[in-house]
Order: sequence, then C-alpha cells, then structure tokens
Amino acid sequence: MSSARFSPPPLTPPPKITIRPAEPADAETMHEAILQLGRFTGLEAKIASTVEDFRRFGFGTDAAFSSLIAEVDGEFAGLCLFFPIFSTWLGRPGVYVQDLYVDERFRGRRIGERLLREVAGWSHQRGGVYLRLAVDVDNVSAQGFYERLGIGWLDSDRDHGAYGEAFLALARTTTN
Repeated sequence: MSSARFSPPPLTPPPKITIRPAEPADAETMHEAILQLGRFTGLEAKIASTVEDFRRFGFGTDAAFSSLIAEVDGEFAGLCLFFPIFSTWLGRPGVYVQDLYVDERFRGRRIGERLLREVAGWSHQRGGVYLRLAVDVDNVSAQGFYERLGIGWLDSDRDHGAYGEAFLALARTTTN
C-alpha cells in the first residue's frame, strides 16, 4: 500500500464577472451585440444603426443613452443600454431599458439580472422609483426572465410609435 496521500486537483477560481460603464472604444462591440440580438429575435433586417451612431449618440455631454458592459474574465459577456425617464403621474424619475443582451456563451450565469440590478441601482441613486422596458411579442424566454425578476407585463399600457415618414410628418407639422 502506497503511503502517498491523495491530493485533490487545485480548485479553479470562479470566473470574475465585472460590470462597467461602456466607453467609446466599446461602440463596435455594442453594435455587434445589437446585431446578435436582432438575429436572435429574427428582426436583424430592421436594424439600421451603425457603429458610428453608437459613438455619436452614446457618449459625451449630450449622450442620448447610457450603457453598461458585462465581462467575464475580461471577455465581453453582455450589454444593457438605458436612459432616464420621468413619470408625471408619480412625479419621480425612472429608467427605461432599451436593450439587454447577454452573449449565449454566458447565459445562465445571472449576467442579465446583474445588469438590470445595476441599472435599477443607478436610477435609484438619482431618485428613480421605477424601471420600464419593452419585450418583443415573440420573445417568450425574455418575457419569462423579466417576470421572474418581478418586472411584470403592464395591462394598462400600449406602446405607440411614429417612425420614418410618420415621424417626419409630425416633425414638419406646426400649428402656427
């Protein structure tokens, strides 16, 4: 009988998940994440944005949106793009999540949940009391994910939108 003692293999440290504000250098990665989201939902053909749009409108003093990047051991894992909103009925600010994307290699690690919690915390620190988002009708897995986090479906609201020519007609019409 050998006197050698059994040594278990060394433990592998858990992957390091970090969440940080996006930077202009992330614009290409952010745009690719949106394209991947479009592919996942079958709506990629509707995406007209460019990398330059992300750089132009996502950073600087007049940024139209904010975004957070999730990384696992330094590798891109997810994106949350959001902006502040305000409820006249509540008299308080909130936050609107425009896009939440988690790379399929990292799904199941609660990265989407961590991104949403970070955004909710960002809003709460600024006096925010609510979070809103929209989910594609056919994206049942996302709907279930949001509901598990307590982000429920609003029966009282129905989104409306003006895009393209309808928007331009509104923008050109004046009541003078």
